[in-house]
Amino acid sequence: MRLNASVPPFSPPRRPTVGLALAAVLVLVAGLLLTWPDRAGAAADPLISRDKPATASSSESSTLGPQNAVDGSATTRWASAEGKDPQWIQVDLGATADVTGVALTWEAAFARAYRVEISADGATWTRLAAETAGNGGADDWSGLSGKGRYVRVYATARGTSYGYSLYDFAVYGTLGGTTPPTGAFTVVAAGDIAAQCTASDSACAHPKTAALAQRINPRFYLTMGDNQYDDARIADFRAYYDKTWGAFKAKTHPVPGNHETYDPAGTLSGYKAYFGAIAYPQGKSYYSYDEGNWHFIALDSNSFDQRAQIDWLKSDLARNSKGCIAAYWHHPLYSSGGHGNDPVSKPVWKILYDAKADLVLNGHDHHYERFAPQNPDGRATADGIVEIVGGMGGAEPYPIEQVQPNSQKRISGQYGVLKLDLNDSGYTWSYVGTDGQVKDSAPNYTCH
Repeated sequence: MRLNASVPPFSPPRRPTVGLALAAVLVLVAGLLLTWPDRAGAAADPLISRDKPATASSSESSTLGPQNAVDGSATTRWASAEGKDPQWIQVDLGATADVTGVALTWEAAFARAYRVEISADGATWTRLAAETAGNGGADDWSGLSGKGRYVRVYATARGTSYGYSLYDFAVYGTLGGTTPPTGAFTVVAAGDIAAQCTASDSACAHPKTAALAQRINPRFYLTMGDNQYDDARIADFRAYYDKTWGAFKAKTHPVPGNHETYDPAGTLSGYKAYFGAIAYPQGKSYYSYDEGNWHFIALDSNSFDQRAQIDWLKSDLARNSKGCIAAYWHHPLYSSGGHGNDPVSKPVWKILYDAKADLVLNGHDHHYERFAPQNPDGRATADGIVEIVGGMGGAEPYPIEQVQPNSQKRISGQYGVLKLDLNDSGYTWSYVGTDGQVKDSAPNYTCH
């Protein structure tokens, strides 16, 4: 149990009487209050980690995920895989914060040695505090001084033969000295997901991206097509996708890719049979929904040449009353990967651009890529649409072939998911690899 590492040990008299013992206790209490002024001050700082997105290096089971450590409940907990070092848990505060305190409540599986670290981007970490002789219980680190968006506990030595387990991971401070954005929520996204393999094959990636997606525990998930390879039959959905990403199917908003059209039973037959009303909430393979101040539009790029979908899109945008717009489908207008640019999406881009849409998500090429805001003709402009290619959900990676104008970051060969952080007036995101590390962090954008 740690309250402040700088407190000197208290040495009672060798043979105290009852009166002397009581006096010693009073002196100890008074001494603690005088020695730990930062601890009293930390309580006045707001709790800024409650229910924020949390990730971890591992989880013992799906019911012991990292979100349990930031939910404010004394009965839920995060537990890492047993018998492995190091392990970590981190929380995304959603904005740059001045961190003044961290409080940890350990379950029986505690850390003998660990570091508390802070980062601006989730990649480069600065130490805030360190423990080398932990004994479990409650560790209250007060009087800290750090600035960053991500805070983590990096444990290097177990206190038991098990793993690491926290009931509570609380971060105190102020978010940029201002009120946090309102209506904030997190979405996880990926495309090109379930190859025909299972977790018994160590090279199979979609079980790993699914585990990562589940640990992040977003408001909901969305997919950008080619959910199931190779021909997206219903039997394949049940044998592969359902065993991994199917764990959170009820919270998923999918769209189809070209592989969903290859089903011998008919175009999108297996896709529709598997997802049902989840993929057809409005009776079509395209639909829209709202969350907070965001309007999401899920489109079927296999039928962009059909007038019905284009007319529906125009009508849907005309009815929209939300301040931020995100659209997603399979085939990207711009891509530096093997498939390259696909002009089938250009008419849709024009409609979205005229409606002041903010964000477009695509798959098809099996890599991660983000573009600067641009117009449908590929010219960089501040009022343009930001496009992300996110086809790294589990299918075999494709190499980068011809870098397109306005492409700001490209990563191939590393599986992962997009972690989108949205609020009432803007958004940002990070690309998180299956090792839990942030591979790329985007700028903060304000909605048009």
